Amino acid sequence: MSEAREVKFGVVSCSGEECLGGTISRLATRKIMDEIQPDKTVTICLPLFLAGGQEERTFAKEFPTIAVDGCNKACARRAIEKYSGAVSAAILVSDLIGDEMAEGPALSTRDLTAEHQKMIDKTTLAISEEYDVLIKAEQVK
Repeated sequence: MSEAREVKFGVVSCSGEECLGGTISRLATRKIMDEIQPDKTVTICLPLFLAGGQEERTFAKEFPTIAVDGCNKACARRAIEKYSGAVSAAILVSDLIGDEMAEGPALSTRDLTAEHQKMIDKTTLAISEEYDVLIKAEQVK
């Protein structure tokens, strides 16, 4: 008798603190983990991943992982590819909200406006859509 393999998905968000895209990336990732797929996703700390965190690197190697980058530097995606192999999906916030906006000044969550919330929702939707594609592919296996 075979049991279905429980699949967790890793979501690695941008750690950029100096631009809005990084903030949007982190808040959308948090929303996926807390509200949309709370028991099916985990986040991987990008700084720990880069510093050599073996658990994080092994997770990204063995489980589907979605990179969510704030700008076209794509640090999260590039780090995963360097240390753990190809990402399962990559979201670029600047593609969703525009380069100029994504590279705009960072802000505190206390200063979020309705416009910022729409950007977070748009990014969350993009992550969720990639998640849906990946979970269907896992169910076929």
